[in-house]
Amino acid sequence: MIRSEKEYREAVERIRQEKDRLAQQEAELKAMGLRPEEIKRALDPTRSFHQQLEEEVASYERLKRGEFDEIENFRGLGQLLVSLRIAQGLTQRQLAERLGVHETQVSRDERNEYHGITLERAAKILEALGVEIRSRVEHIAHTPAEVA
Repeated sequence: MIRSEKEYREAVERIRQEKDRLAQQEAELKAMGLRPEEIKRALDPTRSFHQQLEEEVASYERLKRGEFDEIENFRGLGQLLVSLRIAQGLTQRQLAERLGVHETQVSRDERNEYHGITLERAAKILEALGVEIRSRVEHIAHTPAEVA
């Protein structure tokens, strides 16, 4: 997950470099006389990495626009907290100042996607971000076989 503007810019530049590198590698492999399926097999790992990086960039751009994924039963809360900071254009340092903690604490927490965070701590972070989360409780009907 991209967590800062610096990481975002680096990822965009890396995508540009990877495109150039892929085109060059493909041309070299063709010049060597490899068959299309051999070229595909040789380039698939690089293309897969490239695609993953493009997805991370697209995800960061969605966050900057304030588009978030829903969370269910608090799964994904940590990622949502990181996303909210990004959407507000805050650095980890700025959030740390609002929370009264050191920047390394926020960095470590975000790297771990706030794994094991307490609800009280999450509430403090949401308050520091000026965000309120509302929840809805839904009863999930279980069939007798599922209950047993």
